[in-house]
Amino acid sequence: MFADVHCHLDGETYGDIAALIENCLSKGVGRIITVGFDLPSSEQARRYAEEFDCVYFTAGFHPTELKDYCEGDLERIAALCRHEKCVALGEIGLDYHYDDTDRGRQREAFLAQLSLAAELSLPVQIHSRDCAEDMLGILKGNKSLLKGGALMHCYSHSVEIAEELMKLGLYFSFGGASTWKGSKRAKRVIEMLPAERLLTETDSPYMPPASLYGTFPNTPASIPEIAAGIAAVKGMPVGQFEETALKNARTLFAKLG
Repeated sequence: MFADVHCHLDGETYGDIAALIENCLSKGVGRIITVGFDLPSSEQARRYAEEFDCVYFTAGFHPTELKDYCEGDLERIAALCRHEKCVALGEIGLDYHYDDTDRGRQREAFLAQLSLAAELSLPVQIHSRDCAEDMLGILKGNKSLLKGGALMHCYSHSVEIAEELMKLGLYFSFGGASTWKGSKRAKRVIEMLPAERLLTETDSPYMPPASLYGTFPNTPASIPEIAAGIAAVKGMPVGQFEETALKNARTLFAKLG
């Protein structure tokens, strides 16, 4: 059985979610974590998790989605995180890609959500783009807040940063971009990391794998191709990596059935 540990289910994008889930199950993708990026998306993720047995969810505020973040929202996220099928707090983190980024506000929200995850003994799913040094510094300086575990989703930084993050006990997930011909950095990181730290994701509806390059939307049904690509880099049989990645997911996300 395969697991997609990070995707974004959305009826407006996909239409019939039940049909999508059925197709994923037919491909062997038996565990799907749909990820919140603000309060409404986190609430929608909860509803999908309640409707479909194979779907679990996360709740949190993405660093570029803080425009509507206000007093009381953290308590609402905390309530969602106490749900039996909420496996992590996320996605949270830093994103310095845009020129008008309020870095201070991002760091403040990130630390507040890390603190909440520690309080709830939940892992976190971390988004990290164009911020490697700051991200590493914050995580090193707040290691005690990572006691529930942490996933660097769609990892895009260097091998050297990955080595430092691995010392903090982090896991790493890779999606369709890792199968692209030009994804040399991702492949170097995958080659360096122990298989016991690797998980599979799609970040659907974005980043389709090589066979679907240029198409939209991507879906969790792409996980077998992504897993095969990672297994090839690691020099492992696909079945062996599939078992390892699922075990890793269940180790990190204790609520994942």
